[in-house]
Amino acid sequence: MNSKYEIIMYWSEDDNRFIVEVPELPGCVADGSTRGEALANAQIVIDQWIETAKELGREIPRAKGKLAYA
Repeated sequence: MNSKYEIIMYWSEDDNRFIVEVPELPGCVADGSTRGEALANAQIVIDQWIETAKELGREIPRAKGKLAYA
């Protein structure tokens, strides 16, 4: 993954897929049937999120790294 944004990945029993959320980019979520597929899809939606924000003249959040401790 090229992105420096924090991602959260988890398994969804309801969807039977891995879900990836990008907390710093509101609404930026991807999924996949494998971890690798979910991460690849996350990079695609991150790129699309940033591209759309630029087109709309919206601010793009700076990647802050780790947001919380587990």
